[in-house]
This record gives sequence, structure tokens and C-alpha cells, in this order.
Amino acid sequence: MNNTQQAKGELFRKLHQRERLFVIPNPWDAGTAKMLATLGFEALATTSAGLAFSLGRADGIAAVTREETLHNARTIVQATGLPVSADLENGFGHQPSACAETILLAAGIGLVGGSIEDTTGDPADPILPFELSVERIKAAVAAARSLPFTFTLTARAENLIYGRPYLDDTIKRLQAYAEAGADVLFAPGLKTIDEVKAVINAVAPKPVNVVMGLGNAGFTLQQLEQYGVKRVSTGSSLARAAYGQFMRAAVEIMQDKSFGFANTTMPYAEINKLFT
Repeated sequence: MNNTQQAKGELFRKLHQRERLFVIPNPWDAGTAKMLATLGFEALATTSAGLAFSLGRADGIAAVTREETLHNARTIVQATGLPVSADLENGFGHQPSACAETILLAAGIGLVGGSIEDTTGDPADPILPFELSVERIKAAVAAARSLPFTFTLTARAENLIYGRPYLDDTIKRLQAYAEAGADVLFAPGLKTIDEVKAVINAVAPKPVNVVMGLGNAGFTLQQLEQYGVKRVSTGSSLARAAYGQFMRAAVEIMQDKSFGFANTTMPYAEINKLFT
């Protein structure tokens, strides 16, 4: 830990405490982190899906190691002066001790926040048992509190994006994670404003993160702020936007034998200037 990390940790904490919400976009490498920083975003978060795609792997099946995740996060931390939180997946182990160790390792590379989710990495049985999930968050909280700077821990309940539309169980889990000491609560996959409100009311006054770009793009930031959302992330949506355009361009070359995509790309000089 150094003074810079201490300052970033405190800044990140204060972003969650102010009245207005903040957007925390999700770069997947140092280049995209630098590009986002030029736009005035106040903090960044890594994306497990964006990293997995960049490595040619699928997300959600524990295909990326902790070492690879932390290496990627370190490059993003070093790319800008912004506070960075990491998607630490399920803590890279089912036992509470694995979650605690992952938090300490994350802090050691300069991160000032991280999320732990209640998934198994097994698509056939994707969600961990309730009691074990709570113990894992308790262990992660204890590790975060042992650090000499402010580390913001986000606890994630993953039911909704794994084909388990159980809002009641999701809220039960988030409430238990809040009681265990998690700083921020997050249930990816909320699709209606009623679901968003239900989560916010259930864990108040703890701040709630809502991810946009997962089939729920109809909300505006003004609406989300009005309903009490404190933090808005983009998950894999920016990575998917980039990869989608890449594929459309490649398909045009193969199928249409043309290069019209180049007329709407970001100019070389403009991108190069960002990194000079």
C-alpha cells in the first residue's frame, strides 16, 4: 500500500456516498482503460467476460485463472490514475479462505475494490448454497477490513443471469451479504424498475450497483439516479460492442468483398494520440 492507493481507496468510497450516482465502465485492457479515462469517468472496473473473450475463452465457466485476472487488473491499474475495482468472479475457490486470499492479492496489485459472486463455475449447478455464500462474504469482508486502506467490497447475487429468476432468493442473499459487511450490493440481470427498486429498498442504506447493457438498455442515468441507484456499471457490453463491430467488419470483407466499415472507424491518428 502507498499513499496513492490510500487516496484512491478513499475517493472510491466517497463516490458511493454522495447523492448523485456515478458510472463505472468496464475496460478489458490497458488501452481501453486509457480511452475511458480521457472521457472523464471517475473510476473503472474490470470485466471477467471482456478478459475471457480477449483470451479466446468463454466466460462463466472458471476458464480464466486468478493469476490471469490479477495480471489483467494490474495493467488496468497502471494505465490510469483512476480508482480501479476488479471483477474477482467467485473468489477463485469455493471456500471462504479462497475469497479472503483473493481480496488480499487484489489489494497487493493496487486495486481499491473488488466483487465476489456466489457462483460455482459449473453451468449444471451454477449457484453456491446460501450459508456457504454468506460465509464467503464474511471472509472477504474480514480480509478487506484488515488492509491499511479503504477497500470497497461488492457482493454479487448471480441467480438472475444463470436462469434462476428467483428475485426473493436474490434479495435474501443480498440482505445477508449486507449484514455480513459488504459495502456494495449487486444483482446482475435486473430487468424492470420494480426489480431495481425492490433490491434498493431491501438493502438500504447500502449502495446498489446496477449493470446496464444486458438487455435492459431502456433506462437513462437520470431515471436510475431518481430511483436511488448509486453506481452503474457496463459489464461486458462495451467489449461486446467492440467485438460486434469487429465481426461485422470482417463479415463484410468475406461476404460483400468490400471495406465500407472503414468509413466509420475511429481515425488512426485520433487513437494513436490517446496513447502518445
